[in-house]
Amino acid sequence: MISALSDEYFMKLALAEAEKARIAGEVPVGAVVVCNNVVIARAHNQTEILHDVTAHAEMLALTAASNYLGGKYLQDCTLFVTLEPCPMCAGALYWAQVGRIVYGAADDKKGFFRFGKEILHPKTKIEYGVLQEECSQIMTKFFKSKR
Repeated sequence: MISALSDEYFMKLALAEAEKARIAGEVPVGAVVVCNNVVIARAHNQTEILHDVTAHAEMLALTAASNYLGGKYLQDCTLFVTLEPCPMCAGALYWAQVGRIVYGAADDKKGFFRFGKEILHPKTKIEYGVLQEECSQIMTKFFKSKR
């Protein structure tokens, strides 16, 4: 059983966003930003829909969270994302000074961890592997359907 306000609960919300991306024909990545146990932003990949290579779930969620809070720094926030962020998104997470990042599936080819944790703000905490199987599965199914 998944309890409310747990990492698993918020990752399930990110997975729901990933499902929206999948239905729209986008790479199925979803993200939510949580501040004081309240979801303040939700997003999913929209690079195809918006014709914008920067329209990753994380980038859209950061923008929405910053707008919600009225400031660019998100030190008291946690980003839940279904896939390990890419270096571009990690750079944005650095500048936003996100307090914590929780991701589900690793991305060995394009994930930021290839370059080390130093790409993130030094105070950012990282958790990974939350609902890893579900997060990996949505990606695997999506790419199998494209072959």
